[in-house]
Amino acid sequence: MTSDAQATSNPVRAFLRLVMIEHSVFALPFAYIAALTAMFLDDGRVHWWELLLITVAMVSLRTFAMAANRIIDREIDARNPRTAGRELVTGAVSVRTAQIGAAVSLAVFLGAAALLNPLCLALAPAAVVPMVVYPYGKRFTDFPHAILGLAQAIGPIGAWIAVTGTWSWEAVLLGLAVGIWIGGFDLIFGCQDVAADRAEGVRSVPARFGIAAALYGARVAHGVTVLLLAWFGVATGAGLPWWAGLALVTAAFAYEHAIVRPGDLSRLNRAFFTVNGFIGMALFACALADLALRGLSAG
Repeated sequence: MTSDAQATSNPVRAFLRLVMIEHSVFALPFAYIAALTAMFLDDGRVHWWELLLITVAMVSLRTFAMAANRIIDREIDARNPRTAGRELVTGAVSVRTAQIGAAVSLAVFLGAAALLNPLCLALAPAAVVPMVVYPYGKRFTDFPHAILGLAQAIGPIGAWIAVTGTWSWEAVLLGLAVGIWIGGFDLIFGCQDVAADRAEGVRSVPARFGIAAALYGARVAHGVTVLLLAWFGVATGAGLPWWAGLALVTAAFAYEHAIVRPGDLSRLNRAFFTVNGFIGMALFACALADLALRGLSAG
């Protein structure tokens, strides 16, 4: 039996491959940083039920976003050699299966938001919109990366609101840091598709302005990310472990930009999977250590 046939015989497994469910780990650390910081500032205790619902909301919304992206972009993906092996292109996952998976994920997200608090439920549609707009962005703007950044910024802000039920400018600082970080990396990631994007009329900063300009923009974005993370640390009274984590993040950004150059994109995947995974986990570990030292209780 071929791998495609095996995937088709197990639609759930094939759908999880389609949305790359394992990559949810990249988004969760910053939601946890926001949620645990809010809990510490509120009453100093971890609220495990809220943390579980935040996890469910984050994973389900990301799953919906990935499924929607794959559905909307399936024709573009089919014409790009890098993405021609994706499940909707090869038929390993049917469009109907992807649509059902997206609908179920959206329902789970809305259910988790409703269980958290009324403000989360009221703002839930605002979190969904950029997830759907992003894949269309490459059709009408040279800056779809900014839409992706907005979508990613929602995670930490939403996690803080999930805990407190109120708006927080500290959460906005963290959300902007995450959004600008991911938007900056998307500038790098888009460099590998310049030829295909230009041939198909797909719009992006690398396709419009060139690889060198995109990489320069990414460096600026990641510099701003470091400044925003520092501002968040000051605003929330962070201690030494947070600043140690920020030093690690800064070093990771420097490494990322050293291994990806206009004339050499061969290590781009290492920058994505290794460096970005490290950044999220390292900063979360340092933030957790900081909060624990400052008195955050397990409950």
